Amino acid sequence: MDPMSNKFVGSPKRLGIMGGTFDPLHYGHLVAAEMARHEFSLEKVVFIPTGNAPHKIGRRITAPRDRYEMVKRAIADNVFFEISDLEIERKGYSYTVDTLRQLHGIYPDHELYFITGVDAFREIFTWRDVQSVLSLSHFIGASRPGFAPDEFLLEFERKYPEFIPHIHLFDVPALAISSTDIRSRVKEGKPIRYLLPEPVRIYVEEAGLYVI
Repeated sequence: MDPMSNKFVGSPKRLGIMGGTFDPLHYGHLVAAEMARHEFSLEKVVFIPTGNAPHKIGRRITAPRDRYEMVKRAIADNVFFEISDLEIERKGYSYTVDTLRQLHGIYPDHELYFITGVDAFREIFTWRDVQSVLSLSHFIGASRPGFAPDEFLLEFERKYPEFIPHIHLFDVPALAISSTDIRSRVKEGKPIRYLLPEPVRIYVEEAGLYVI
């Protein structure tokens, strides 16, 4: 099984979707999006900050508009990156299946390629209406070098063999950076410069995010 064997020759236009909490967005997210754009010939990548995420109930999450603003500032200098408030404007919980259906309406002539970290992607078995999710989009799982997703792929193939061609994995060295670590460093008064774009670092400081 080689999830990277399909080179997408002659396929329709491809749109990258970078979903995530982005609390805060860091260089790992940006590197993953740019590498995926090049590797999979994506026309552009749309960043969609999560709204009310059902899998993060009970966790403290920064306000949606703050997270949106950090992403907006971080991607301002890349003409191939865009941001959408589709999820943070949606009432109720943000489910990936609803987002993908909405995106198909906005981009009817594109194939969708949802980019996420392999760690997060391993939770796909718990997503709402997972079969519809898998039919609506390809999925690009970005992982740290040395991460072995074999167990996940075997489970996926056992449960959804027809969708194996929709799964694509690749390594992103910068994913060693994590939002969780950045939040902890801010709370502990440690430096975060060079872990995330400077406009994002400045916003975190000016808005007083993560200090408590």
